[in-house]
Amino acid sequence: QVQLVESGGGLVQSGGSLRLSCVASGSSENVYVMAWYRQAPGKVRELVAQLHSLGSIDYADFVKGRFTISRDSSKNTMYLQMNSLKPEDTAVYYCYQHIRGQNYWGQGTQVTVSS
Repeated sequence: QVQLVESGGGLVQSGGSLRLSCVASGSSENVYVMAWYRQAPGKVRELVAQLHSLGSIDYADFVKGRFTISRDSSKNTMYLQMNSLKPEDTAVYYCYQHIRGQNYWGQGTQVTVSS
């Protein structure tokens, strides 16, 4: 069983930065995809960025050039560096991993960007 725990959310002014972290515990070998999603009130959950096991990275158009996904395998941790934040980035951000055919989600961390 894999547990994912996010941290790093909070309240920030427009133009500011935050770094989210996702720590994985349990058996996290053979991770196929690691990703960050977000869900704003009244909206569907959407992909923000994903990192494939072979190293390729994809970003949603609305975060390209502002957000960076990365991982530190030695710490079983994935990061999302968010710069130039906008009020429309306000959402709950979720960590996701696809491991051996199973989907795992964290509990989410709230990011609020004030104008």
